[in-house]
Amino acid sequence: MQTPPRSPPGPPHTPARPSFIIHDSDVAEEVWSYPGSDEKLCPGRPIGKAAGLVKSGVHVERLPPGTRTSWPHAEADEEEWAYVLQGTPSVWIDGVVHALRAGDFVALPAGTGVCHTFLNDSDDDARILVGGERSRPEHRIFYPLDKSRRPDVGEARWWPLDETWQPAGPHDGKPRPR
Repeated sequence: MQTPPRSPPGPPHTPARPSFIIHDSDVAEEVWSYPGSDEKLCPGRPIGKAAGLVKSGVHVERLPPGTRTSWPHAEADEEEWAYVLQGTPSVWIDGVVHALRAGDFVALPAGTGVCHTFLNDSDDDARILVGGERSRPEHRIFYPLDKSRRPDVGEARWWPLDETWQPAGPHDGKPRPR
């Protein structure tokens, strides 16, 4: 009886990874601004899109000190969430700022009218994993502190909370000036 040949020492051969398995460092950071604004929002990596997701948006957002993810807004038809990976960012909720730390999760269900943004007033970078449903044609959004966005968004996509939304606190939704 013959002994079968032995495999060479070391890990077994691994085939190339499929395109839907990626590392966030393989996706370039993107920085964007709202139309007509000079404010550069935090850089993000659209890892969900890069891995092939169509219905869900997933981004790794890096918030350098003095940046925010977006202007405060609420989503009528799409839920969003965020998970703090690193640092001590804050979440602005209806005019009140709540401190966050690594391991905190923020759920923002659709249709609640909860206006939000994430900002970094600390001295170090923060990283958050954010996700939500990809924008659909019927998606409606509301910017309580930037109603000038209404023409850009369009009447069909503007969620008319103008008459009912009230701030719970006095914070302006902007990061502390540097």
